[in-house]
Amino acid sequence: MTAAVATDSDEQVVRERVDALLAEHDPRAVKARDFLGAQFDTGLAWVHFPAGCGGLGVSPKLQKVVNEALAAAGAPTPYGLNPIGYGMGAPTVVAHGTEAQKQRYLRPLFTGEEVWCQLFSEPGAGSDVAALATRAVRDGDEWVVNGQKVWTTLAHISRWGMLVARTDPDQPKHKGMTYFVVDMHAPGVEVKPLRQITGEAEFNEVFFTDVRIPDHERLGDVGEGWRVALTTLMNERVSIGGAVAPRGSGPIADALRVWKERDLADPVMRDRLVHLWIEAEANRLTNLRAAANRRAGTPGPEGSTGKLAFAETNKRIYEFVVNLLGAEGMLYGSYEMVRPETAMSSDSLQKAFLRSRANSIEGGTSEIMRNILGERVLGLPGDVRTDKELPWSQVPRS
Repeated sequence: MTAAVATDSDEQVVRERVDALLAEHDPRAVKARDFLGAQFDTGLAWVHFPAGCGGLGVSPKLQKVVNEALAAAGAPTPYGLNPIGYGMGAPTVVAHGTEAQKQRYLRPLFTGEEVWCQLFSEPGAGSDVAALATRAVRDGDEWVVNGQKVWTTLAHISRWGMLVARTDPDQPKHKGMTYFVVDMHAPGVEVKPLRQITGEAEFNEVFFTDVRIPDHERLGDVGEGWRVALTTLMNERVSIGGAVAPRGSGPIADALRVWKERDLADPVMRDRLVHLWIEAEANRLTNLRAAANRRAGTPGPEGSTGKLAFAETNKRIYEFVVNLLGAEGMLYGSYEMVRPETAMSSDSLQKAFLRSRANSIEGGTSEIMRNILGERVLGLPGDVRTDKELPWSQVPRS
């Protein structure tokens, strides 16, 4: 899918559709899902997607026009309802799915009626996703899946999961995988919570025991799972670290607020705050340039740049905030284990500090992001990979 060029006529069409949507569906008077359904039907869900798939086939730059107008009107956002599906599932479906899959999955994904999760990482295949061992064996028009996944965000409330499984162990690890959409309510799917440092369990372990997946729920060709998975992974990094927020908003706004509330005058801490603000602004501007250059479909390595900068800056900002809080920074409240229905929520500064530790792990560790940037952007020699051409079945595993 290639990106369209933004034109004045396209922008006029988008603005007219936004005006009509708001005139016919007052976001303050209708249910969130009803409004989002109307937004999808109007082609304003992802404007660069094809018509009939929640889009208009116009430049992705025009999505900003939609988002700003709807936010000003108090309209609901789909990201909070279904972050994995919205940011990663939809681009993968529209890039690799059949027409039937696009019609089946995209609308309820956008409205939040059907939450999605991502089933990539395993206990022995985290940073090296291609080393995964979950097996899918074909049985007629179905695939029988056995294995385990880990760190699966919101699996406990998900209807669909994006699953990559090993379908040919005699191929090298990057070539013997296939990508599926799995029904999380199917027999043999077991979800167990993983309690985090925050006390919550937004992450999960997922076990598959003789789970049957119809072949029509496969995304892409057999053996092409890695190529399809790259679409998901690159969009994941953009989704986590590539947002273009207003200047001075987000984590750095928390730091500024605490500084002002405490009326601090320490010149060393003030200097540190200014450096963090500059980091946050540089990251915001980098994401702004990347968004302007990004093409519809699979993003390039700029997603890794934004994700790495976001993760490391976010951690430094909340470390600074906790230091500003002094002894109060040690007070957290209840550690009662809950299973939230949203991801990456932070309803206190102390929780934001604890949750930020995951930013440099989820969606690809900071070490992996540095490898990608070194190899794909700077042209440095790649890591030594002695198993790259070996059949997966012959690769030593712990």
